Amino acid sequence: MKLFYTLLILIIGGGTTKSYAQATNDPAAKKILDDVSAKFKTYKTVKSTFTFKTESAAGKVLSSKNGTVSLKGNKYKVTILGQEIFCDGINVWTYDKAANEVVITKYDNSGSSLTPQKMFTNFYDKDFLYKMNGEKKVGTKTIQEIELTPTDKNKSYHKVYLSVNKTAKTISSTKVLEKDGKKYSIVVNTFTPNTTIDDKQFVFDEKKYPGVEVIDNR
Repeated sequence: MKLFYTLLILIIGGGTTKSYAQATNDPAAKKILDDVSAKFKTYKTVKSTFTFKTESAAGKVLSSKNGTVSLKGNKYKVTILGQEIFCDGINVWTYDKAANEVVITKYDNSGSSLTPQKMFTNFYDKDFLYKMNGEKKVGTKTIQEIELTPTDKNKSYHKVYLSVNKTAKTISSTKVLEKDGKKYSIVVNTFTPNTTIDDKQFVFDEKKYPGVEVIDNR
């Protein structure tokens, strides 16, 4: 789950300084990424469905799972891989269906914390070198591909490929290439902004999970 969650927010981590990245990055790629970030920040809410896929070095699909994510300010809910993660901006509940167990922690709003919101915003400025790989038509859409290389060479992956819908200015997919040859990808199937989302959806309701074991680490 940690690997999936890291991929979901496009592998944010400690890296190099911003000035180094700015000095060596492709201005065309930066404009696209800045536009995606700016567009996302105009949304009050977002609902999205996605597919998380793992491939072997030989290209064989090892697993493919569908998931959902809902975002509202600093609140979010993610459902994937037998887990549900709820965050109301104060607490985070991580529910494991197989164990019927939920772990509660305090929400960390620091710049280094991992949140799904970072999937769509300025994840790129400090930790990657990036360049434009070109455009291609996928159906009726024009997709722009950006190649990102982590500045921290100790990362387990060496490349991230980001596909952006040119017209909508939204991320359509992300692929991560691990150094051992494995590939992890997220394809955004639907992306619906500014829908009504009740705040109750971001809070774990113990009554809906009979017999759940609660581990409170706050």
